[in-house]
Amino acid sequence: MVFESLVEKVVSRIQEELDTTFEVEASGRHIHLSQEALDHLFGPGYQLTKAKDLSQPGQYACEERLTLVGPRGSFQNVVILGPVRSASQVEVSATDCLTLGVKAPIRESGDINGSPGFVLVNGTRSLSVDQGLIVAKRHVHMTPEDAAKAGVSNHEIVQVQVYGERPLIFDDVVIRVSPQFATYMHIDYDEANAAGFKKGMRGRILKKN
Repeated sequence: MVFESLVEKVVSRIQEELDTTFEVEASGRHIHLSQEALDHLFGPGYQLTKAKDLSQPGQYACEERLTLVGPRGSFQNVVILGPVRSASQVEVSATDCLTLGVKAPIRESGDINGSPGFVLVNGTRSLSVDQGLIVAKRHVHMTPEDAAKAGVSNHEIVQVQVYGERPLIFDDVVIRVSPQFATYMHIDYDEANAAGFKKGMRGRILKKN
């Protein structure tokens, strides 16, 4: 009886830990466009063409691609993510910044004030944007229900343990809570490579004291 009780407690603890893990996704360089920028690069009234849905509800990768140009280098075939936003923004990794020849700040998505500008090219059309190039701050999108279960709140900074071939703990991870989110952690490919990323990798919040 005592042995069975101990087993039940161990199984319950393991199940509890599994219930608080979430999938980790690696995000490559990508572009968000305003409707004004989209019109300039593709023509008045242009609508993005959905290629596939992303993990966050209502977000999708588009068939359209652009060339991203920096002071020293460029990247071709950079994916656009939809839908359109109020302001154009490009998210890259720190390694991408070396190729572009620019130093981008680490920011939450949408926090672009004072960030470097960039040039986008589509064939013979080009657009110079005066700010909006950032390295995305590592973050976890969470539903309110999952945030409550994990005991965290919107914009809280936590540590996240990720499990894989090269398990590690990410510090300075921002929690973003909304009923419009699905619960996933997003890191860039610099961070993904450090963690030996594979599709399906999972993480768990380790709250700071």
